[in-house]
Amino acid sequence: MKFLLQAFAFMCLSMAIPAAVSAQEKETVQIIKSANQKKIDVVIGGKPFTSFLYTDSLEKPVLYPVYAANGTIVTRGFPLNTQPGDPTDHPHHVGVWFTFENVNGLDFWNNSYAIPAEKKQSYGWIRTDNVYKISSPNGIIAYHANWTNQQKKVLLEESTTLQFSGTAHQRIIDRTTTLKADTSVLFTDAKDGLYGIRLAHALQIPTEKDEEFKDDKGNVTIVKGGTDKIPNGNYITSEGKTGDSAWSTRGRWCKIFGKIGNDSISVTIIDHPKNPNYPTFWHARGYGLFAANPLGEKIFTNGKSSKNIHLNKGESVTFRFRMVIDNGDKNISSEELNEVADEFAKKK
Repeated sequence: MKFLLQAFAFMCLSMAIPAAVSAQEKETVQIIKSANQKKIDVVIGGKPFTSFLYTDSLEKPVLYPVYAANGTIVTRGFPLNTQPGDPTDHPHHVGVWFTFENVNGLDFWNNSYAIPAEKKQSYGWIRTDNVYKISSPNGIIAYHANWTNQQKKVLLEESTTLQFSGTAHQRIIDRTTTLKADTSVLFTDAKDGLYGIRLAHALQIPTEKDEEFKDDKGNVTIVKGGTDKIPNGNYITSEGKTGDSAWSTRGRWCKIFGKIGNDSISVTIIDHPKNPNYPTFWHARGYGLFAANPLGEKIFTNGKSSKNIHLNKGESVTFRFRMVIDNGDKNISSEELNEVADEFAKKK
């Protein structure tokens, strides 16, 4: 009798396993290059995930838009496809990007179509010249780009691999970027960097009063409070910092979460132990900018310390980040994110 009960329990467990496993099964990834545009679409499980856009008119390559597995767009529409109610500040915040504010005095972060021609000489440009690997089975896009001044003099050569994966309720982007100096290069500690996403309107943090943000260039962002009922987001870091208190703190990961429609949606950026200045500082703003910036230590510590990186010609530095977009009836937990971060830490 005991044997029969054990056999029955084992049979029930075996029948339950496929459902649990299937929920976590990786979905098929397709990478589709446009024949006539500088655009590569990423499709996971037969549904659009994002597009890699590398036209020079954007001043940098970006991933835009970005969808959760349920089809919800988690990035702001403006300026490429403005949606009703979209904030229209900071036109350089497009999708997901990787840039920095001060490289040999040039601002690569804030460059956009909005910069007047007479001021462009102060801004850098990231020009993609070669997409050298596309692999659908492995979900990989690998490309080469040059970080240049306005005269197209190369400061840095960028080699980036983007690897995309997903399950029924999750999407993941693993990014590895190596920057090799073509001349002596100094990354001067600055607030605006390094790996960022501009979030959909609903994932902003709600505020009861108008808030004004001024960047180092004097640009002002006004966040309307009280009357804007759409935002419902909130930050939490691996160290337990929440809301606006996440900004300027360190952590191995940071998550923004909220509701879009009936689903809980979250976007998490995970740092890698091999990155310079690990764990990173979080440039996580309530108005929708969400970035990991290990090179903004001076402003994040109120001048107590700083982090500059100097590269001689031929030297390089590598950064690795993971972005996790999750949706479902509840948010991915901190315990689960710690497990994902542990897994990512093992990735070379």
